Amino acid sequence: MTTAQTVGAVSSEAGEWYAIDWQAIHRNVRRLQVRIVKAVREGRWGKVRALQRLLTHSYSGKVLAVRRVTENQGRKTPGVDRVIWDTPEKKMQAVHELKRWGYQPQPLRRVYILKSDGKTMRPLGIPTMKDRAQQALYLLALDPAVETTADHNSYGFRQQRSCADAIGQCFNTLSKDNPQWILEGDIKSCFDRISHDWLLAHVPMDRAIVRKWLKAGYLDKHVLHETSEGTPQGGIISPALANCALDGLERLL
Repeated sequence: MTTAQTVGAVSSEAGEWYAIDWQAIHRNVRRLQVRIVKAVREGRWGKVRALQRLLTHSYSGKVLAVRRVTENQGRKTPGVDRVIWDTPEKKMQAVHELKRWGYQPQPLRRVYILKSDGKTMRPLGIPTMKDRAQQALYLLALDPAVETTADHNSYGFRQQRSCADAIGQCFNTLSKDNPQWILEGDIKSCFDRISHDWLLAHVPMDRAIVRKWLKAGYLDKHVLHETSEGTPQGGIISPALANCALDGLERLL
């Protein structure tokens, strides 16, 4: 059977998904991200916003966002609507439905996982697939901006960085100049207590969208709870928002 016959045997939406040129998609997104980085370095924040809008409205950005949430570890974990995108038809439909106009996120589904101490539980907020895809889409536009301005020696939830990089930097620092002090700390309830007002005032992305995510609330045992502070652990964009709040800590210390 030829490729054309194979595609003809499935729906048009499935055929559209299978026909995506992923190399071209990555090039298109990367090209816009590079332009965002350049605009940030030049301090042209109006252009940054324009390029971010261009990226979040692009076909390439949308298909890449849907691919991320349908191929990661949480692809089989639904939100409050119990919907998952497990077929090429659903994935392509999702691409066409990712729009800013009229978008309203649903509450998070609250689940609990055991912490590493084996005693206490950590709350997670699970967005719906659509909300995860929207977050992945806007993260494509946010990451270039925050990565450009982030603390030099920040390693958690950073692009192209790992624990090994942090260990290497510790080694380099401690092996010279005879250091006498090491500061070790833990920020209590970091994700849970971040100020919404601060995020809305300082995060360089669409504030209306950020506000909707922060105020979406969560469902715990069928009870809706409002959210007045914090960004949920479990959201794709939450680590980037937390890093925005923590930037500047290195210079302060």
